Amino acid sequence: MELTQNTYRASPRAFATPAAGSLQRLSPYLLTALRIVAALLFLEHGLSRLFGFPSPLPTPHMFTLLWFAGAIELLGAALLLAGLFTRPVALLMSGEMAFAYFLSHAPRGFFPILNGGDAAILYCFVFLYLAFAGAGPWSLDALWRKRT
Repeated sequence: MELTQNTYRASPRAFATPAAGSLQRLSPYLLTALRIVAALLFLEHGLSRLFGFPSPLPTPHMFTLLWFAGAIELLGAALLLAGLFTRPVALLMSGEMAFAYFLSHAPRGFFPILNGGDAAILYCFVFLYLAFAGAGPWSLDALWRKRT
């Protein structure tokens, strides 16, 4: 018997299990959890940079590069936490993290674990994912979409 390429073609459901279906149903809610946790963690950066809480960082002068970074971190995280304007805000925050990495961390060395930039890279890609995936079902964006 000659085997052809079509012999082993399986439907996508052939590999689905009941557990995989349950996980698939929960994925929008885990997207919401990712958005909220990332926003809460990022909110600390903005609060620390602009108000010295919870970490006592020196407050930058108004309208400097560090001040704008703190403003993006504070306001962006607040909007992301609420799930309001998630896609454009997350894209802006992803860009800020890419900019921060190349401006501050990359000049200190190639490897992120050595230059201290691994968190910046991770934030960059989490925010980039949120820019494409959206806020999830528990958000003001989703509530707004239902009303229109």
